[in-house]
Amino acid sequence: MRLGLLGGTFDPPHIGHVRVAQQVRLALGLDEVLMVVANQPWQKVGSRSITSAEHRLAMLEAAVAGIDGVEASSIEVERGGDSFTIDTIEALAMQIPDVELFLIVGSDAAEGLHTWHRFEELADVADLVIVGRPGWSGKIDTHSWPPRWRDGSGVIRVDVDPIDASSTELRGLLSIGSIPSASISEPVLHYIGEHRLYTGKVS
Repeated sequence: MRLGLLGGTFDPPHIGHVRVAQQVRLALGLDEVLMVVANQPWQKVGSRSITSAEHRLAMLEAAVAGIDGVEASSIEVERGGDSFTIDTIEALAMQIPDVELFLIVGSDAAEGLHTWHRFEELADVADLVIVGRPGWSGKIDTHSWPPRWRDGSGVIRVDVDPIDASSTELRGLLSIGSIPSASISEPVLHYIGEHRLYTGKVS
């Protein structure tokens, strides 16, 4: 099985997140892409208010409902505590026999991979898929990367259609009562309204 792993806070999930999962899946011929909701994104804790993991998971489930080959995963929410990608990848490798794992990250996240927990071990269990973003030069400082990724043998670059959507901007719009329907699917907007999420939040 060829399985993609796209993690994130998804606060809120927008069409850009889902589009990346769909396009990478098609480009690499993956059987499935799991969009993994971080239970507690340790690198963001304290920097801003974060919506509960339960709400973020429910929004993501609404966002991907009915989309072939893309699934919202609760693995990190169920595990609890801080969310570390290496723990998730190792768990999936144990659960699914003969799985090929592909860790999908944006070009901005790729720049900061060296700060991730047990980062040097990720290359032992997964290929790295770097998604090109608008304006990205394709150049990344890889001197601290594990050898298999540093020499490029375990790294795949995929260009996707640019989507002008940002969770930060969307939280700001939602906090003032604006409805960004072009960037968030109707089921997600319905969930946000039903649970009165982001009201008054600008962080």
